[in-house]
Amino acid sequence: MKIAIISTRGIPNNYGGFEQFAEYISVGLVQRGHEVTVYSPRFHPYREDNYKGVRIKHIYSPEQWLGSSMGSFFYDFNSLRDALHKENFDIIYVAGYTSIIPAFIRFNVKNIKKPVFTTNMDGLEYKRTKFNRWTQKFLFLEERMAVKHSHYLIADNQGIQDYYKKKYEKDIQFLAYGANIYDNYNTQFLEEVDLQENNYFLVIARLEPENNIDAIIQGYLNSNQKNIKPLIVIGKTDTLHGKYLVKKYSSNKSVRFIGGVYSFDKVNSIRYFSTAYLHGHSVGGTNPSLLEAMAAGCFIVANDNIFNKSVCNGNAMYFNTSKDISLILNNIDASIKTKKSHFVEQNLEQIKSNCLWEKLVDDYEKYFYSLV
Repeated sequence: MKIAIISTRGIPNNYGGFEQFAEYISVGLVQRGHEVTVYSPRFHPYREDNYKGVRIKHIYSPEQWLGSSMGSFFYDFNSLRDALHKENFDIIYVAGYTSIIPAFIRFNVKNIKKPVFTTNMDGLEYKRTKFNRWTQKFLFLEERMAVKHSHYLIADNQGIQDYYKKKYEKDIQFLAYGANIYDNYNTQFLEEVDLQENNYFLVIARLEPENNIDAIIQGYLNSNQKNIKPLIVIGKTDTLHGKYLVKKYSSNKSVRFIGGVYSFDKVNSIRYFSTAYLHGHSVGGTNPSLLEAMAAGCFIVANDNIFNKSVCNGNAMYFNTSKDISLILNNIDASIKTKKSHFVEQNLEQIKSNCLWEKLVDDYEKYFYSLV
C-alpha cells in the first residue's frame, strides 16, 4: 500500500504524541513492505528526505511567524494539496482534525474515491480550557465537519469511541496508542538533573490549563511532602500557561520546571525512578505519557475521568481537586506499600497485551488493508 501520514510536525519526533505515533507506525509499515510518506514542516530540524525507509516530504509552514495555531492551517492545506495533486496514495491518515478541516472542505474530500481518508479524532478539542468561548464553538463545528467529511474515523481511547458513537451515531474504529517496555533505566540521567532515586514526584505534560498542572502543584504544596520530595515538571515552559506557572511558583524551590526532555532513554529513566507519576490530562484521548508511565512501572496518580480510567482501569489512584492530591500525597508511602506492586503488574500486562508498538503496527496494517 501507498500510505501518507499528514497533519503532524514530522519525524523523527521532537514534539508530541502524534509525531511519536507517526514515527513508530511509518517505520513499522515500511519494514512490512509498504510505501509510507510522512509530511513534515520545513522548519523541522531533520532535513533528509528519508528516515529509516520512510519518505519525508518537507512542506512550507508559516508557523514560525504566524504562530502554531494559524500556521498549522496553511501547513495542512499545503500538505493536502500536495498529497492530492502530486501523489497517488491509497490511504491518507490524518492525525487530528483541527487545522485540516478547511482543506477537507476546499478539496471536497468526502466525495473523493481515492485515496481513502481516515481521521484520528484525538481528544475533545472544544473542551480545552486554554481556548476562549468562541474558539471552543469553532472547534465544536470543526468536530462535526470532521465527522461529516472523513471517510473513516479512528479513536485511540475507548471513551472517545463511545462519545462519537453516542453523539453522532457513526462507526469509529478503536485502535490503541502504543508504548514499549524497556529495561535500560539508568540513574546517571538522574544525576544530570540533580535527582535522587525514588525521591521525587513527576509530571510530564504540555503546560496547558486542561492538564491540571496548577491543581497538582497546589495540592503538592499543601501536602506534607513539599519539604521532603521535590515535584518535577517536564514540559516546554514557553506556552502562555507555562509562563504563568513558572512565574507563579518560581519562589517555591521544591517545584522544579526542567523544560522539555526529548531523549527517550533519559525521560524514561526519570519516570522509572520517580516516587509517583501525576497525570492531570482531562479532555480525552489516550495521552502517550500515561501509557509510557504504565510501561515504566510508575505508581500513577491520575485525573478522575473516563478517558484515563479506560486506560488504567482500577490500577491507579484518582483525583478531582487539589485537596485530593494533598490527601493522596499525605498517605503516599502507605499507598505505595499496599498498592504499587499490584498496580504495576496489571499495568504492564495491559501494555503487553494491547499496546506494544509491534502489535499496533500489525493492527494498523490490517485496518488499512480493510479500507482498500
